Amino acid sequence: MANTQSAKKAIRGSARKHTHNAFWREKVKTAIKNIRGLIKDGKADAKLLSENLTILQKTLDKAVKEKSIHKNKANRLKSRYANKISAHKKPAKPAKAETTKPAKSKKKSA
Repeated sequence: MANTQSAKKAIRGSARKHTHNAFWREKVKTAIKNIRGLIKDGKADAKLLSENLTILQKTLDKAVKEKSIHKNKANRLKSRYANKISAHKKPAKPAKAETTKPAKSKKKSA
């Protein structure tokens, strides 16, 4: 148990910060879960995925502004999910059949 007045104040402040950070962590987790669900289903169109990516990016930026998560972690998550969505949007490329060039014929000199 805290003995001094300042230690008691620190406990109260720590509890406030904990609830504040938990709020932002939960918002980020929810946004990530929405994107993961859309990608997993495979039925989402590009517009819906882009909207959810924008929501995730906004949420991460706000969480960084509120100092709930580190800016590098936010950038890493934004990049990771942007890459996943762009890979999901692209149709699978069919394998190219390799074409071989005909061999050059040697000219006989007279």
